[in-house]
Amino acid sequence: VCIHRVRSCSSIRFIKSKYVCVFDKSALKFSHQQRLFRTSPVSCGQIVQFKLSDIGEGITEVTVKEWYVKEGDSVSQFDSICEVQSDKASVTITSRYDGVIRKLHYSIDDIAFVGKPLVDIEIDPSKGVSPEEDVVETPPMSHEEHTHQEIKGHKTLATPAVRRLAMENNIKLSEVVGTGKDNRILKEDILNYLAKQTGAILPPSPKAEIVPPLRKTEAVPAAPKDRARRVPVPVSRPIAFSGKDRTEPVTGFQKAMVKTMSAALKIPHFGYSDEIDLTQLVQLREELKPLAEIRGVKLSFMPFFIKAASLGLLQYPILNASLDESCQNVTYKASHNIGVAMDTEQGLIVPNVKNVQVCSVFDIAVELNRLQSLGSAGQLGTSDLTGGTFTLSNIGTIGGTYAKPVILPPEVAIGALGKIQVLPRFNGKGEVFKAQIMNVSWSADHRIIDGATMARFSNLWKSYLENPASMLLDLK
Repeated sequence: VCIHRVRSCSSIRFIKSKYVCVFDKSALKFSHQQRLFRTSPVSCGQIVQFKLSDIGEGITEVTVKEWYVKEGDSVSQFDSICEVQSDKASVTITSRYDGVIRKLHYSIDDIAFVGKPLVDIEIDPSKGVSPEEDVVETPPMSHEEHTHQEIKGHKTLATPAVRRLAMENNIKLSEVVGTGKDNRILKEDILNYLAKQTGAILPPSPKAEIVPPLRKTEAVPAAPKDRARRVPVPVSRPIAFSGKDRTEPVTGFQKAMVKTMSAALKIPHFGYSDEIDLTQLVQLREELKPLAEIRGVKLSFMPFFIKAASLGLLQYPILNASLDESCQNVTYKASHNIGVAMDTEQGLIVPNVKNVQVCSVFDIAVELNRLQSLGSAGQLGTSDLTGGTFTLSNIGTIGGTYAKPVILPPEVAIGALGKIQVLPRFNGKGEVFKAQIMNVSWSADHRIIDGATMARFSNLWKSYLENPASMLLDLK
């Protein structure tokens, strides 16, 4: 008798032999009196518990916001499994195995803990996959930037934007040599690789990586297995009067706001307000909007506000600083990472535009478009929400003229912008004219910033906006 595989149905013990010509008691050890054997090849899957890895920033628990798979679905490596939300950012969990989902350990809005299983995946043992540390991928990375992606056994470090650029140009990351920290693959590495393949000459890019959004006419590559994220559409919900009190836990971004504002109470706030005549800026934006739209970018007033603030911070670096907890040392930040407060369905979030000091107005507009799109879809990552050095809050998009903004620690200054109104004003000849007026309210940490410094900065910022052409003299 020739037997290739012998399997015991009541035991997990297997005997593999190329040829067993004679049955012998020494060849098969019985633990029961009766056994049933199958002579056909049988594949038994191995169940692996996919655990939630440490996603950094001291996060120990997250809220499960959405599942992209269900029990019985087949998944491949790097397929999206679920989206979780911490008090700092939304994170997309991706699979590191090829297999079948056998169990989901959490439901929507459940609290998942770091180190605990998220799903059970049945994998093929013949592939020799060992359940190692799980992979966590965030759309934009900061602390998670040290997360590894394994491609055919080769570990690569790259941000999702870089991976997207490589995918659009059909480049394998394993073939690109990274020049960043820990051999991280940067955008410049992809561009240089393309240049070698095509013979193109590419200019150096000293700015932080900013990937412009695709135009509507350009095709967007589909996500694996049609699991592309969909931007949620606001749905009007009927108001239900239950007549009963209800208690809900503080979670997500609301929990982060509790911590941040509690820390802000320790800061003595100094307030300063003024009005800005944006008549010339309104005209300039109307001229530039069509040009920006041709490039596929929506141009608002905020890029001008942000760039003018950065030019002002070059003159008054104390506003782009931080004070340590003991109030003994002031750190002057080299980068102008200017935050923009956004009102989203998840709550108040403050992503920031990195390295504004080396960005053009158009670069800032591109990055703002990206942040707003991700914010609306709840896809902002930790790198977008951390590292800010100065903040602007455009409360005028909702309404109101003046506000009392609260400083976002460890920053030392914040500005709140009111709505733009058409109001009568007098020119130098005493004539009344129609002016585009916006009010601004500043708050500064009075422990290290005095009122005169705040006023001078505001006047400089105001002068750039009231006469936009003057910004050309100081643009980098």
